[in-house]
Amino acid sequence: MSKYPFETIEPKWQKYWEEHKTFKASEDSSVPKEKRRYILDMFPYPSGAGLHVGHPEGYTATDIYCRYLRMNGYNVLHPMGYDAFGLPAENYAIKTGTHPKTSTMTNISHFTQQIKALGFSYDWDRCVITCESDYYKWTQWIFLQLYKKGLAYETDAPINWCPSCKTGLANEEVKEGKCERCGTVVTRKTIRQWVLKITAYADRLLTDLDTLDWPESVKLMQRNWIGRSTGGEVNFPIADKDGKPTDNKLTVYTTRPDTLFGATYMVIAPEHPMVAELTTPEQKKRVAEYVESAAKKSDLERTDLAKTKTGIFTGSYAVDPVNDRRIPIWISDYVLISYGTGAIMAVPAHDERDWDFAKKFNLPVIKVVASREEIASLAGGDEKKGLEILKKAASDKTAYKTLAAAHPDVFAVADTCTPADGYTINSEQFTGRQTKQTIIDMVAWLVERGIGREAVNYKLRDWVFSRQRYWGEPIPLVHCPVCGTVPLNETDLPLKLPDVKTYQPTGTGESPLAGIDEWVNCTCPKCGGPAKRETNTMPQWAGSCWYYLRYLDPQNNDAFCASEKEKYWMPVDLYDGGAEHAVLHLLYARFWHKVLYDIGVVHTNEPFQRLINQGMITSFAYQRANKTLVPVDEVEEKTPGEYIEKATGEKLEQVVAKMSKSLKNVVNPDEEIRKYGADSVRMYEMFMGPLTMSKPWNTQGIVGINRFLEKVWSTGEKPVNNTDIRGKLTDKALVSARKTYAQTVKKVTGDTDSLSFNTAISQMMIFINEISKLEAVPREMWEGFIKMLACYAPHLGEELWQKLGHTDTIAYERWPEFSEEFCKEDTKTIAVMVNGKLRATFDAAAGTPDDALTSNAKGQPDAKKFIDGKTIVKVVVVPDKLVNIVVK
Repeated sequence: MSKYPFETIEPKWQKYWEEHKTFKASEDSSVPKEKRRYILDMFPYPSGAGLHVGHPEGYTATDIYCRYLRMNGYNVLHPMGYDAFGLPAENYAIKTGTHPKTSTMTNISHFTQQIKALGFSYDWDRCVITCESDYYKWTQWIFLQLYKKGLAYETDAPINWCPSCKTGLANEEVKEGKCERCGTVVTRKTIRQWVLKITAYADRLLTDLDTLDWPESVKLMQRNWIGRSTGGEVNFPIADKDGKPTDNKLTVYTTRPDTLFGATYMVIAPEHPMVAELTTPEQKKRVAEYVESAAKKSDLERTDLAKTKTGIFTGSYAVDPVNDRRIPIWISDYVLISYGTGAIMAVPAHDERDWDFAKKFNLPVIKVVASREEIASLAGGDEKKGLEILKKAASDKTAYKTLAAAHPDVFAVADTCTPADGYTINSEQFTGRQTKQTIIDMVAWLVERGIGREAVNYKLRDWVFSRQRYWGEPIPLVHCPVCGTVPLNETDLPLKLPDVKTYQPTGTGESPLAGIDEWVNCTCPKCGGPAKRETNTMPQWAGSCWYYLRYLDPQNNDAFCASEKEKYWMPVDLYDGGAEHAVLHLLYARFWHKVLYDIGVVHTNEPFQRLINQGMITSFAYQRANKTLVPVDEVEEKTPGEYIEKATGEKLEQVVAKMSKSLKNVVNPDEEIRKYGADSVRMYEMFMGPLTMSKPWNTQGIVGINRFLEKVWSTGEKPVNNTDIRGKLTDKALVSARKTYAQTVKKVTGDTDSLSFNTAISQMMIFINEISKLEAVPREMWEGFIKMLACYAPHLGEELWQKLGHTDTIAYERWPEFSEEFCKEDTKTIAVMVNGKLRATFDAAAGTPDDALTSNAKGQPDAKKFIDGKTIVKVVVVPDKLVNIVVK
């Protein structure tokens, strides 16, 4: 028996596929729409580290599915490309002087080599690279369409600012409030930014989620990110020094206007435009210090529910418009300027954050909502009668006070904030109404008096689109002193990045492009006078917002995509990628697609019809008692399963953790391919567990898969005969093999179609164990198995197919069929239960009648002792599975 020679087989077939362009897709008009599939992987950012074993997981899954579809007669588009603009390349350029494009293209070459080594069936002729000018020409074109529709505008917005590096920082460059490069504490700096008006599409982005076949968890994340809520905007007059309302007002947005009587203080964001106006001279210094401190925190840090609340009193007061009560105005970083109006009315009795703040600063708490159970307690547990008592008392102040005094557990504040749903209390004429009704009535009351209005609000903010970087798409606008901001003519695209020698920040917060006078100074496209180019560049998100469309027509110089090709392939039938992109990338791409739909250049309202998120492939790490992790090379396995830290001897616990360079637990696919072959890596990644689950890499697992493929190879060396496996067979081993084969075709078909690859592989292992018992293998059976295997282990599949005498690739062969008749088990194991408890089992022929099963069950010795002497009440039979005898 010869050794499985993956070292020669795999390069051989990779070369064949490349030379023959085996997986090149075309727009064959004879293929009906229902037999076309566009299968897409989220394209990678080509980092210097290259691929790790987590990358191929999703790529392998879609590759198996594409190969399966092709064998089932589908015309499949399956492309690959690179999200090539990005911060790491620019930081590397700043550090070393290497042009970002040079390092990026080197990385892309390495990535491509690694991806091809895994045998994925991509159409490489459609490869796109977002930093190439023939690609970003159309990114710029799309930006111009957004600008012309009024969806791109300029504003001043805050950025993360490093005072030492004198540059803006992306969120990922800020670690624990400090600059990742130099360790200086990061502040916030307000500069000119370009912003995209994604909020104009908020409702459509929300409602159209219902049309998509996406994981519910992802839909929920997008709904929460959009954060649509309905409520009211309420104007709180600012009080003068005597506590009287002035004409100056502080407007808040609230989803709970029913709780207005419970507002005991107000809070504004540190960035609120009224901070200076509301701050009294006595508080000026302390407020300035607080605002400066808040500027150093991220929004995530500020809104963390677990963090200790901080704040400062402005010295000013507002007047609650529903009861004229004077309430203090505070500043706190738990309120964000980006949500609502940047100011809130605080109702600590019914909001956890407000409660924590009120308790810390000794602010009053007023309960204005009682639960249904609390109202019922007013009448001994009868909610209806309790409500009648409440409403009757509410019409008489004295009676109400008496009732409240008698039931402090209902009307007074508890030790914690309480749920804000039930019935309104302590709210004058609104007392006794259900929460939902009070919300409606209160908004109407506010509108009627001109002190508020009904409002819809979104957590979603407009998208800050510009970056103060060199390595990104130039924004195709110029600033003219006569004409204002003017878009470039579309015929002048692409506006290319200038070739520069330095990528150092300007020190002003502007892009390095701002320091290149020969590039910045230009003529106005409108009047021909002197003008200056926009020096901000686009964010990395830009190129990934529409790359799936460029794959359809990557060589087109006249349009981003020909209309007929877009109509042929779109929408994407299956989009696979990590859950970390569940919100921003998918939301931004959906937004751009809807704009393109509105201007009539795409025909679908949504880009990605079905989405799956592959689970993360993790690794083992080693944890100290204090929960800190130890790099793998500093760990010693003292005895099997017992680990210690080499330096200290401290006992360590083996845990599952994300792969990281610092922990030295990253698994390189190149090394695994060298040891076991690409087919082993592919199959192991699919065999580890369900595609959408996270699972740890275990080298012993890939060894097992490699042995399985060795067994497949050795089975392929058996003689092949032309036995008619559909006819009458007498050989028991052959009958058994036929049954297993039919079951394998059925299961692998269903599991591959549903992306349940791990169980499909298990079934293939069962088949190989069964067929290896035969002296010779029936050709139909072996060819059918090789076709299935070729989707999972394509190099081995092609080689075994060729060994059978075929000269063409297996990639487009017809998927095997199975006979349901041959799948049936000859015998079934029947469970015998007495009063629901398992007492015995026996074997019976498949399809045995119920009465025969019942008779056999009653005669089982282990069951008889629980039946004898008792009355059988009834017998329940589940054919081919169980008999349950009920006795008393």
